[in-house]
Order: sequence, then structure tokens, then C-alpha cells
Amino acid sequence: MAFQNLCFKLRPVCSSHVTTKTMSIHPYPSLEVTGGARVAFLPALSSLGDRPYTPFPIIGWNCHVETIFAAFFRSQPDVRLKRECLRTKDDGSVALDWVSGDHQRLPPDSPLLILLPGLTGGSQDTYVRHMLVRARRKGWRAVVFNSRGCGESPVTTSQFYSASFLGDMHEVVIHVASRYPKANLYAAGWSLGANILVRYLGQESHDCRLSGAVSLCNPFNLVIADEDFHKGFNNVYDKALASALCRIFKKHALLFEDMDGEYNIPLAANAKSVREFDEGLTRVSFGFKSVDDYYSNSSSSDSIKHVRIPLLCIQADNDPIAPSRGIPREDIKANPNCLLIVTPKGGHLGWVAGAEAPLGAPWTDPVVMDFLEHLERGSSEASASRSDLKDVQQSSEGLHQLEV
Repeated sequence: MAFQNLCFKLRPVCSSHVTTKTMSIHPYPSLEVTGGARVAFLPALSSLGDRPYTPFPIIGWNCHVETIFAAFFRSQPDVRLKRECLRTKDDGSVALDWVSGDHQRLPPDSPLLILLPGLTGGSQDTYVRHMLVRARRKGWRAVVFNSRGCGESPVTTSQFYSASFLGDMHEVVIHVASRYPKANLYAAGWSLGANILVRYLGQESHDCRLSGAVSLCNPFNLVIADEDFHKGFNNVYDKALASALCRIFKKHALLFEDMDGEYNIPLAANAKSVREFDEGLTRVSFGFKSVDDYYSNSSSSDSIKHVRIPLLCIQADNDPIAPSRGIPREDIKANPNCLLIVTPKGGHLGWVAGAEAPLGAPWTDPVVMDFLEHLERGSSEASASRSDLKDVQQSSEGLHQLEV
């Protein structure tokens, strides 16, 4: 089937999503912009006003061409990284990749950004590297959270990570916060990393250590995503991801010898689809009755209503892996902390548009940094106000103690 027949039809976006009555800036007719935090956060996204979203010619006109082009031909910035292996409470391991030299170059209160790559992804991925570079240029400290087995992170127990498991994320945030107690923490996740991040925000709603977060290409509803994964050209992505999971598994196969219970190790080791891998290993490892039970209970769409910190979600309307119909739009609209931007094109982890297209950073990167810097400025101003108030209170207490 020809590429041009595979891409989803572009849905026109009504400019009423953003009106001049509520915004001091003009509408964005090429974008769907909505969410309970629209009025609060949209004026801060100055990069949206530079130009409308314009897909790069030919490459950006088809979701599959754009997805594949970005995966294979996007430039990879040269960033020196220093690895820290973090041992978790269950004796598992994750790898944290810090930008080398930043511990000396940056002050201890520099804002800190945790990056969560997609399924089987890591600090080697181009979209991660570009965000590292952009954050560093802005004076931010950044660290890549490579999940178990990803980015050459060691696997030390017979358990990988999953969309349902938030234990590692919880420990990483605590660890990073303890290393830089004066810094405000933020996080950005892509694809499955975004799903894990949003689920974490929902779980930690009343005690979240993050000051803000960004979700990109989030599949949100894993049941819907799984349905579309087996349609047409999407099977190519399914097989590619399954192959990557199998390679990780086979490197550590000895850890999985003589597994009891419902495990189907041969199926996982030779999986032709992500669903087969999850059936043979993931869903059993994390205690689910079936793959559908695992997907249903691991979807971040159910977590949006519980998010209590600022969250920017950026999706592509024609994403073949994170279907637009799975976006929990109504919950995002009802949550005063959430803002959703949907681009008409972009594919999955593509977004070949903007000033750096076609080989440079995704269109989303300046939008992400505008949002995060807006939050950081607000946090700094609030801290300054609290400090001024404290000084006034101390002065007032001193006056009361004066004897006349």
C-alpha cells in the first residue's frame, strides 16, 4: 500500500479553541489548543506566535514517512554524558545519564529536568539529545532516566519495567531531589515514558516533588493504542519494537531461567509483536490476569483528572502509535492544571517542522522550554515574594520588641 494512503486524514481545527476574548495573543488556526490551564499558560508560549505549524514539504505530509525519517535521519547532537547507576529497593537497576561537567558548571539551585524516553529508548535517541542540548543552553541541569535494560542500563533482576510500574520513577525523583535539594524539579516524557510520567503525576497528586511536567506523543489509552498497532503499516512499528524488546531480553536471558507460574519465556524471547512480549513476560511479571487487563489498568488517560501540577501535553493528530482518539480531551479540559496542544501533523516522535527542520530539533522543543521556563520564573518570583514577606514579618516582630 502506498505511503500516501496510510496517513490519517487531517481534521480541520476550529480557531474557537483559542479566542481573542480570553487571550491577549492571536488564535492558532493550525493547532488544536485546549485544556483547563489554557488561559493561564498559553500566553507564555511565545514560540507558538512565531509562525503556524507548517509540516516540512513531502516529509511532513505523511505520518509514516515523517516517523521513519525522524527515527533514522534526525541529527544526533554530540553531548558528553556521565552515567550513574541507581540500585532500587528491589535490587533492580536504572541508569541516570547526566550531562558531563554540569555538576561544576551550574549552581546547585539550577532547575533540573528529568527526561523519560519512549519504549526501549534511552539517552542515545536523537529527540532526547536535542532536548538535552536545549535545556543546557538555557542553564538547566538535565538527566536522562534510562529504564531497566534501556540505553544499555543493566538488568539485575528478573523484572523489566512496564507501563504499570511506577516504583523506579518514584525512586529516581527522590534520588535526584536529594542530590540537588535547592533545585526545582521538572520532567518531560515521550511515548511510553510520557504514559509513565502522567501516571506518576496522578499517583503522587497530593505529594508530588515535581514543579511541572511535559507529556509528548503519549499513547494515553493503551487499549486503543494496541488496537491501532495491528492495522496496516503500523505492523512495521510493532515488529520493530518487539524486536528491540527481544534483544534486551536475550542479553539477560539467564536471569529468567526456570521461571515458575504463567510465564511463557519462549514466547517473550521470540515475540513478533509487543503484545506477544507482554503476554509472555510483562503482564505476568506485574501481576495482571491478561494483556488486556494490563493495558486497561496501565493507561495514563485515567490519571489526568488527578494531576495537580502544571502539565503540558503535546500530541500529533496523525500519530500512528499514539492515536488522537485516545486523548482524554474532556478530562484535560476539566483540569485547571492541564494544557493540550495537538498539531495537525507530526507522526510519532517526528514533528519535522519549524526553524530546524528537517534534520534538527523537533518543532516541539522550543514550546516545551517556553513552558518550563515560564513555570520556573513563576516559582522564582513566588520564592522571592515569600522571602520579602519573611523579611517584613521579621522587621515587624523587631518593632514590637522595641522599648520606648
